Amino acid sequence: MRSILWMVLVCTVSAAACSAAESTPVSQVDAILSANRLAVGAVPERGSAVYRYDYSGDGLTGLQTDTEDLATGAFLEQLDAGVRHTAGGYDGHTPWMRDMSGANTPQEGGDRVRVAISAAYRNAHLWWRGDRGGAQVEVVGRENLEGTPTDHLRVQPHGGVRFEAWFDARTHLLRQIAEPQLFFSTRRVFSDYRREAGVMLAHRVLIDSGTGKEGYERLSLRSASFGAERPSATFACPRTPLTGVTLINGATSTSVPFRLLNNHIYLEARVNGTGPYTFIVDTGGHTLLSSSVVSKARLSLTGKAPESGAGEKQSSGGYAPVHSISIGGLEMHDQTVFITEIYSPDIEGIQVDGMVGFELFRRLVVQIDYGRQRLTFTDPAHYPPTAAGVPIPFVFYDHVPLVRGQIDSDPALFDIDTGSRSAIDVTSPTVARLSLRSRYSKGVRAVTGWGVGGPTKAYVVRLQQIRLGPVTIAAPVAGLSESAHGSFSDPNFDGNIGSGLLEQFVVTFDYGHQMMYLQPIEPRPPDTGDFDRSGLWINAAHGGYEVTSVAEASPAAQAGLVVGDVIMELDGQPAAAQHLSDARQLLRTRPAGTKVPMLVKGKTTTRRVIVTLRDLI
Repeated sequence: MRSILWMVLVCTVSAAACSAAESTPVSQVDAILSANRLAVGAVPERGSAVYRYDYSGDGLTGLQTDTEDLATGAFLEQLDAGVRHTAGGYDGHTPWMRDMSGANTPQEGGDRVRVAISAAYRNAHLWWRGDRGGAQVEVVGRENLEGTPTDHLRVQPHGGVRFEAWFDARTHLLRQIAEPQLFFSTRRVFSDYRREAGVMLAHRVLIDSGTGKEGYERLSLRSASFGAERPSATFACPRTPLTGVTLINGATSTSVPFRLLNNHIYLEARVNGTGPYTFIVDTGGHTLLSSSVVSKARLSLTGKAPESGAGEKQSSGGYAPVHSISIGGLEMHDQTVFITEIYSPDIEGIQVDGMVGFELFRRLVVQIDYGRQRLTFTDPAHYPPTAAGVPIPFVFYDHVPLVRGQIDSDPALFDIDTGSRSAIDVTSPTVARLSLRSRYSKGVRAVTGWGVGGPTKAYVVRLQQIRLGPVTIAAPVAGLSESAHGSFSDPNFDGNIGSGLLEQFVVTFDYGHQMMYLQPIEPRPPDTGDFDRSGLWINAAHGGYEVTSVAEASPAAQAGLVVGDVIMELDGQPAAAQHLSDARQLLRTRPAGTKVPMLVKGKTTTRRVIVTLRDLI
């Protein structure tokens, strides 16, 4: 599952845009940017600037401090707002982020570097230079922006992400910046310009992350100052030792069992001594708690923020400080967690109370033995990787490991996401770029998962192969995403690897050294590489399993099943929520030709049907 919390997106200049940029009269660009420079005033060309803002957003208020190098645009952003204490920066080489748990993590995946380059470009006003700082700049035209006439420029910094800029045609001051980040269209709106330290500065900044008005953040300039040049270390990723997780009694390693349900990893955890609760383990997620745990563990909820995932819908939640989350022989302590409804019982068949992900993996070496269904957590200082399997390096794409590989013979970048039940989901931009729909005509359009953003739909096929580093996986089941929104519409990566594929390995994650290890399980789990043979997506409901999707011309459709039907009995067994995972597995693993009897309750009648399974891909 992919969470909204600080993820990124890639954007390249099309040949048409480049051609337009070359055809734009230089005098128009000169006139707009020269007028802007004159309107802003004498910004020092060297030294540093410090801007302090009053911050409001996500239902929180606080102070944001931005420190910038005036020559290079290198920056450090620090936010202290209630329970949120985060930061990020760029020293001209590597962007980084500090999440709510206090871990400083380099950001070299996706478009993190490109986004940072473009931010630095703007910070240093490189577009004022005669060579435009090496960027391609074109005039889009005169536009009316919320009642104000503006001059619209399109800017492609060298190595950066392309962005749009609007300048007030009357005052010549910057009015708005828009650029793609993550899988959103983001913008910053500048207003209330006043002179500070001899320079015209926007005293109000609206930050729209693309999640709607609920996600707006607002900055109000408190003070601005210009000073001497600062050492580059000011902007570099800090090497502060990680805290927040303790192995009990001085142990160097601890193991806990887990359940694999719906290809999801579940373990037991306690929150502030209460519980036990059921937590999902998700490399693609953060530490989350459901609202029911808030009351049971007597937590204080504050703030409100939107969240998005693989589906196309959004949800929202708040934050809560937590003293301890205990998992077997380890304890996460003094954490700020996000509060949201993770999975409702109808989706998983069980109550899901929480999630652990990046914050835990960032601090310990984590081994997932899908065969033995056991998790092992090890102090990184005492971890010997010699027998862990094939090493595969990764970079961080926000909080998710991103590895290099291949789809068939084409180079590809893959998110590693244990919270996904699928084997691989190929993003919609990559499906189009590689013409995978025409390359793989045999398949089925179906619901392939259900998460924070709702149902995930894809055209499901069987690829020839994929590679993760040097490891080849033959004939994997792949969802070719058709999403226009959500993380599977993100062009910054090509595919999302889930537990449906990882379950054939012992998988070890060493986030500190940015390394994943794969050790094949022999023999392979019996359901590896299988896909549903019925054409159904079922969720738990009162009295059985509700049919929420029926693939066209599938065995279920031919048997007369329709959305809204409730399966009361499946293969002679009562349909009970706690067996939902088993029911889905039965429809996936029983061989083609198997006849599965069902007792089905429709809107007006109850009937018996036979679904004859067959291979759909």
